[in-house]
Amino acid sequence: MTGIKPFEGLMAEADQIFDQPMEGRRVLDIGAWDGFFSFEAERRGAAEVLATDHFCWSGEGWGDKRGFDHAHARFGSKVRALDLDVEAHRPEELGTFDTVLLLGVLYHVTDPYRTLQAAAAMSHDHLVIETVTALRHEQQPAMRLFTELELDRDSTNYWAPNILALREMCRRFGFTRFAVKPASLDNLGWRRLAMPFRRKDRYRRAIVHAWR
Repeated sequence: MTGIKPFEGLMAEADQIFDQPMEGRRVLDIGAWDGFFSFEAERRGAAEVLATDHFCWSGEGWGDKRGFDHAHARFGSKVRALDLDVEAHRPEELGTFDTVLLLGVLYHVTDPYRTLQAAAAMSHDHLVIETVTALRHEQQPAMRLFTELELDRDSTNYWAPNILALREMCRRFGFTRFAVKPASLDNLGWRRLAMPFRRKDRYRRAIVHAWR
């Protein structure tokens, strides 16, 4: 089955997301959509995987759950699925997880701060964020608000934080260690050097790891 992203690209991304052993870990994939990373966590040895989505499965997103259901049946997967909006996740109801994935979600929500706060509350160890970033040369935490259809001609794309904003939000939510892939996006020296050229700033995707 051919998808939007080439398989090789997805596997390269998975290697950056799962850069530590998954064996025995309890994993939550928020905004799972077709579930590629849910199933990949399971394949890499996670003891339990919960995939959640609402935006694509039954919300305003243009996706649906058919791809997830097809893959789930094809793999004979034990990944659990729950139709749940991001801010409706409650640790007192679902428990907390070793690793929480928040991949391709932040730019689709109108309140990324509260979304990240809700995801962070579900993790007692490790949070992985994949998102579009902008304003990478700014020396203060900042977010870029897109005009309608500006990013990929998708009216559900709203915000792109810079790395400093992601770092500060994670710090506020109790994370003490932080890593960015590609690492060049978190290069403070380059940020200072490039300030005069910030009009040339472009949107870039980044994978962010945060640990308690």
